Amino acid sequence: MKTSTLHNAISIALLVATPGASEWAAAQDATVDTNAKGRASTTHAPAKAQSKEPTDASTAPATTDLQTVTVTGTRIRGGSTPSPVITIGSGQIQQEGFADLGEVIRSVPQNFSGGQNPGVATSANVSGNNYNATGGSSMNLRGLGQDATLTLLNGRRMSYGGASQSVDISAIPVEAVERLEIVPDGASAVYGSDAVGGVVNVILKPDFDGVTVGARMGGATDGGLAGHEYTATAGTTWPTGGLIATFKRAANIPITADQRAYTRSMYQPATLWSGSDLRSGLLSLHQVLGDTVELHLDALRTERNMRMDTGYATVYYRDTPKTNTTLVSPSLEWALAGDWTLTASTALGRDKTYTHQQVISTRTGAVSTNSIGTYSNQSATYELGAEGPVLTLPAGEARLATGAGYRSIRFISLGISSNRTVADGDESSRFAYAELSAPLIGSEQGVRGVERLELTGAIRTEDYNTYGRVTTPKLGLIYSPDTDFTLRASWGKSFKAPRLLQRYTNQDIALYPVATFGRVDEAPDATVLYRAGGNQDLRPERARTRSTSLAFHPEAVRGLEAELSWFDIDYTGRIVQPVVPAEALVNPVYAGFVDRNPTVGEMERAIAESVRFVNYSGGVYDASKVVAIIDNRSVNAARQRIKGFDLSGAYRFDVGEGRLTLRGGASRLDSTQITLPTQSPYDLAGTLFYPAKLNGRAGAVWMRGGFTASVFGNYKSGVRNTADGKKGASFTTFDTTLRYELGQGNGLLSNVAFELAGQNLLNRAPPLYTVTAWNETPYDSTNYSAVGRFLSLSVSKHW
Repeated sequence: MKTSTLHNAISIALLVATPGASEWAAAQDATVDTNAKGRASTTHAPAKAQSKEPTDASTAPATTDLQTVTVTGTRIRGGSTPSPVITIGSGQIQQEGFADLGEVIRSVPQNFSGGQNPGVATSANVSGNNYNATGGSSMNLRGLGQDATLTLLNGRRMSYGGASQSVDISAIPVEAVERLEIVPDGASAVYGSDAVGGVVNVILKPDFDGVTVGARMGGATDGGLAGHEYTATAGTTWPTGGLIATFKRAANIPITADQRAYTRSMYQPATLWSGSDLRSGLLSLHQVLGDTVELHLDALRTERNMRMDTGYATVYYRDTPKTNTTLVSPSLEWALAGDWTLTASTALGRDKTYTHQQVISTRTGAVSTNSIGTYSNQSATYELGAEGPVLTLPAGEARLATGAGYRSIRFISLGISSNRTVADGDESSRFAYAELSAPLIGSEQGVRGVERLELTGAIRTEDYNTYGRVTTPKLGLIYSPDTDFTLRASWGKSFKAPRLLQRYTNQDIALYPVATFGRVDEAPDATVLYRAGGNQDLRPERARTRSTSLAFHPEAVRGLEAELSWFDIDYTGRIVQPVVPAEALVNPVYAGFVDRNPTVGEMERAIAESVRFVNYSGGVYDASKVVAIIDNRSVNAARQRIKGFDLSGAYRFDVGEGRLTLRGGASRLDSTQITLPTQSPYDLAGTLFYPAKLNGRAGAVWMRGGFTASVFGNYKSGVRNTADGKKGASFTTFDTTLRYELGQGNGLLSNVAFELAGQNLLNRAPPLYTVTAWNETPYDSTNYSAVGRFLSLSVSKHW
C-alpha cells in the first residue's frame, strides 16, 4: 500500500466517529520510579481493568510477555538515564485539572511558553521563534526554540508542523495518555537532531477496558475563551493484546483586546488568545503474534482551525489557518534467545497548514487582500534496533542497545495567491547508534560507601545528504552512596539540523534608500541592495551539554523525594539573520556583511542569484547610485550559553482516612547570546519575549474516597524591557480543582465523575510594559497570559 493511501485510510477511520467526551478513568498516577538497584519499575492502573486470562491454564496458549518498561532518555530496557527525568502521570494531570497537554507543558517550570502557543502575540516575534501560526502548543525547553526540543509519541518522531518545525502536543488526546516523560537535557546521542534542550515523550495507555464519554465547558470570567469539549474513549484487552481509541472535539472562541481593560487602547480588532476548533482521533494497538513477536500500532489524525486578528491603524489582518496532522507508526518486536530483543519500526508523518490571511478595512469592513498559501511537512523514519545483555558483571548485567535506520523530511511553502513557491526542499539521513549500560558496583557486593555505581555511554552518528556527518556522544554516571541518595552526572554533545525553511526559502533582493540602514550623510538618491532569504550552505547548530543532579529519597520517610539539578549548555552556530537593518551601515560590527562600493558585476551577480527583485527606493534602479550591498541571509553565527538549577520535590502521606500529597518544582535560568564574535554577550533570560529567570509551581492534593481537591500556585519572575531598562513585576496565580467520582452501584450515576476547575482564581492581570505602537500587546505574551480567571465544569461516565 502506498504511504498516501495508508495515511488516508487511517485518517478516515479515526475521524468518522460520533463526538463523545472526556475519559473518566482511575485517578491512579502513572509513574516510573527507580529502585535502589537502579532498574526502572512501573506502576499504572488502567480504568476498570478486568482480567481477560483464560480460567483453564492448561488450554491457555504459551506466549512470551514482551511488554517492557519505557524510560525516556535511554534505549536500554529497564535502564536508567544519567539525566534528570520529569514524569507527569495521568493521575497528576487529572488531579490538577488540565484539559489538554498544552496546559500540562505550560505548567512545567523548565518549559517556555513562547514559540508556538495560542496566547503568543504577533508583536512578540522579535527573535523569529515566537509566532502563533497554527493555534497549537509546542514544547520549548529552556527557551531554546520549539525546534530544539524533540517531541515523541510512544518513542516515535512526529512530523514537524508549520514553518518553524514545531510539534503540536496539545492535539494528542489527553484521555489516552498514561504519562509524559521529560528529559530537560541534551539527548542527541540517543535520539538525533533537535534534542538540544531535551526531549518529551508522550506515552499512551497500553490497556483500557470499557467506554468513557465526557464533556467540559468553560470560559474566562472577564470574557472570551468560552469553549466546549467532547471526548469518547473506548478500549478492550484480550489474552494476547489490547487497544485504545480516543476521539476529541474541542472548540473555543478567542479573547479579544476590547475584553481586557489594559488592552483597549490597542488597534481593534485584535486577538489576545486565538480561537480554535480541534478534532483529534487516536488509535493504539498491541498484539502478540505467535510466541515471540508483538505488533504495535499507533495512529493519530488531527484537524485544527484557528482564528486570529491583528489590528493596525486603518486595517486589520485576519488569519484563519487550517492544519491537518497525521501519524502512522507500526512496529514489530521479536523476543530472541538470551534476553535479546529485535525491533523494527516505522513512523510516517504528515502535517499541512492551509494559510488564509485577509486585509480588512477597519472602517468599512471591505477586504482589500486575500492571501492563500500552504506549509507542507512530511517525514518518514525506518529503524531496526536490538537490545540485550553482553556481559555479566558482579553488580549485574551490562546491556547494549544498538541500531540503524533512515530518516527523510520534506518541506514546501507555497504562496498560492501570488503563484510562487516560497520554499521547497528535502533532506535525508542514515543513522546508527549504540548505547551501553554497565553496573560496576551493586548493593550485594557490600562495598562501603557505594550502594550503586553505574556508567553509561551512548553515541550516534548521522550521515546527511546535504552537509555530511554529525556524531554526538554522551557519557553518564549514576552513583548512590546509600539507599537515601542518588547522584547523576552527564556530559554530551547535541545538535539541531537547520530548518528546511532556513535552507530553502527563496533568496530575495530589494532596493532601499540608504537612510533605511542608518546613513544620513549620503546623497539623497543613494540606494542600497539588501539580500535576505535562505542559505543552503547552513550547517547544524551544535551544543555541549552538562548536567548534575542529586536525588534524596530516604527509606526512613516513605513518600518523600526531592531532587536538585544543575545544567549547562554551550550552544554554538545558532542560525540567525545577523544584521540589524537600521544599524547596518553605521555599526562597525556588521562590516563583514556589508559590501561597500560594489562593482556592477557584483550587483548583477547578487540580483541573478535572487528569485525576486523588489524596488522600495521610490525611483528607478540605477547601479551607479548603489553604495552598498547588505547580506542578511541566514548564517551560523550566534552563540548562546544557558545554565541554571532545577529543584523538585514531593511528599505523600496519610492524614486520617485521606491522603495528602505536597509537590512542586522550580527552575532558575540564566542565558546569554553573542550574535557575532565581535559583540559582547547580552542577556536573553529575564528580558521581554525570552524566558523569565525564575519559574515555579507548587501545591497540594487531598484525596479521600472518591473526592479529590487540589490547589497550586504558579510564579514567574518579572522581565526587563531592554528598550527602557525597566523591569516588570512578577506574576503569581493560583489554581484549584475539585473532583468527585461516584463508584459503582449508583444506578444511572454509577461511575460518573464531576469536576470543577479554576485557573488564576484571583484574576491577576499580566504585568505591563510601555509599547511603541498600538498594534503591540502591552504585556509579554510569551511569559504571561491575558486569560485571567478561567472556570470550567466537566462531567464524565465510564461503562
